Amino acid sequence: MKIYIDQGHNPVNPNAGAEGNGLREQDINFDVGIRLAELLEQDPFFEVRLSRPTPETQLGTSTATSLAARVDDANNWGADYFISLHCNSNPNPNVSGSEAYVYSASSPAYELAEDLLDGLENTTGLTDRGVFINRGLYVLRRTRMPAVLVELGYLSNAGDAAKLRDDPQSFANGLYNGLREYFDLD
Repeated sequence: MKIYIDQGHNPVNPNAGAEGNGLREQDINFDVGIRLAELLEQDPFFEVRLSRPTPETQLGTSTATSLAARVDDANNWGADYFISLHCNSNPNPNVSGSEAYVYSASSPAYELAEDLLDGLENTTGLTDRGVFINRGLYVLRRTRMPAVLVELGYLSNAGDAAKLRDDPQSFANGLYNGLREYFDLD
């Protein structure tokens, strides 16, 4: 099963991510993606490709071309599933938890998103905020395979940020467990 892991955002602009509590979204996304890829590479059921194989990997020269580069790479590789990793932010620092976005409730991505969030909640203890439909997100609209955008936690929440900083492996483990649950491998 070919899993494309998109570590959302670039190391610098264009298309750099959010910041909060001393953390940069693009750095967290990169780290969790590398850790998830390592888990998947050890599992003979999965084949994996990363959008950003190195911390310096810069995709595109604008936000639009950065997003297109990720989607085109996954489509050309023939990925079976696309998982885009992100961190959230909110003006209210009390908002906490993990959530996911898919293009359609009728897509296999919806059930995958539910399983990924279950895995994250079980390993990180962060609240499962649910799966939401968003037809406007480029990485969900333009992929030829089921795609999930996962918001791992809120950089604007001190507790979420501490967990993302101090225990990124729990996020990778949760996503990996969610994938295994989705494919009924346990």
